[in-house]
Amino acid sequence: MKVLVTVASKYGATRGIAEAIAEELTAEHLSVEVKLADEVKSLIGFDAVVLGSAIYAGSWLPEARTFVFKQHEALALMPIWAFSSGPLGDSPAPMDEAGRLIAPLSDLNVRDHQVFVGMLNMANLSIPERLVAKAVHAPQGDFRDWEEIRDWARTIARTLRAELEFDHA
Repeated sequence: MKVLVTVASKYGATRGIAEAIAEELTAEHLSVEVKLADEVKSLIGFDAVVLGSAIYAGSWLPEARTFVFKQHEALALMPIWAFSSGPLGDSPAPMDEAGRLIAPLSDLNVRDHQVFVGMLNMANLSIPERLVAKAVHAPQGDFRDWEEIRDWARTIARTLRAELEFDHA
């Protein structure tokens, strides 16, 4: 079973989450390829997709939304797991509108959508972005919960292996 882990990441933190997911899926004996969403040309050869995006200004990045639009027909034929990365802090407010983030996937077979806390490094931001981050008192630091991310990836692997075993039974 071959899984594509594809991601739209503005400054690299969300890509780090995608890479951790891919490492865990690989450790669970799945064949995995990691690509940036805007680099994916085709889904031929893949059996499942894990799609992630940073949340920027309350939405998924354009690269993730464009990926869904361009690959919609192929995505309709396979299971999809989605994740979003963006809330900050040790105890971020719950994402009341998490479903809105993946609205472009609403008519597809999305098995699960997780919202993971992210990371903010002011040094990576442009001057206008720094001003906004300071104005809203955005907490700075790396808040990603690696164990939560790896647990989610293991759940994906278990589901895919169970489906593979069922198909071959």
